Amino acid sequence: MNELIKEIQQFRDDRDWGGNHDARSLAISISLEASELLECFQWRSGEDSIAYDKQAIVDEMADVFIYLLQFSDVLGEDLIMAARQKMKKNAIKYPNPTKS
Repeated sequence: MNELIKEIQQFRDDRDWGGNHDARSLAISISLEASELLECFQWRSGEDSIAYDKQAIVDEMADVFIYLLQFSDVLGEDLIMAARQKMKKNAIKYPNPTKS
């Protein structure tokens, strides 16, 4: 994961885009890219959307992921650890109904 973050940072820095990658701008970019992902499904069922252009969906997923990694880096947070902690919170909030 750290290697990928370094690659993303190098790509950003090579283009002198660092000034646009503050927390606010990255949060906006995540939302915009997520909207582009959603656009892949506009006017089609999920199955039809995937059959029509799965690569576009994968590309938009990757854009969201790249921005999330940059955002977590700016905040100094480990995204994997944050996801694990959130899953623990979700398990408490939404207990497994089969284990009652």
